[in-house]
Amino acid sequence: MMVIILFLTNRSSQTADNEFIPISTDLSPETNSPIEQHDQNYPILVDIKGEIITPGVYEMSNDSRIEDVVKQAGGFTNEADQTVINLAQKVHDEMIIVVPSVNEAAVLSSNEAHQAKVRINYATVEEIQMLNGIGPSKANAIIAYREEHGFFNHVEDLLNVSGIGEKTLENIRDDIQVP
Repeated sequence: MMVIILFLTNRSSQTADNEFIPISTDLSPETNSPIEQHDQNYPILVDIKGEIITPGVYEMSNDSRIEDVVKQAGGFTNEADQTVINLAQKVHDEMIIVVPSVNEAAVLSSNEAHQAKVRINYATVEEIQMLNGIGPSKANAIIAYREEHGFFNHVEDLLNVSGIGEKTLENIRDDIQVP
């Protein structure tokens, strides 16, 4: 690990002596870029729209839940169908949350039954096995990889899972959501 220490001069000092402020940045030896800290909080942007008091894009902490975004946006309108929103779900960067009205929710739920995608970062073994060409061993390999390496950031990350090749990925690409 390479450590770079910078010294900044405080020019607003009344004394003739320069005051040094050390700033330390840990860098990865392979890339000379900052080391990712998976346990740290960092800001993400979440877009919330629909039946919400103040729709818009909100900067949230990466450990926030949908409930936090709803509160930040002023809460639900009187027309919102709160039963279709999972307030406990964790949010992710660039996430879009659409809060339907009571009338829209009925139409959406029937459409979702035909168009539901498997959220590969949260899916159970059973849900993953519903994908075309994925049996118990591949489903377990996906979950094992996810638990060892963290969430998938791109669909192509699935190629790192033992037993998942280009052909399998193409068969499931349209049926999964990452992230």
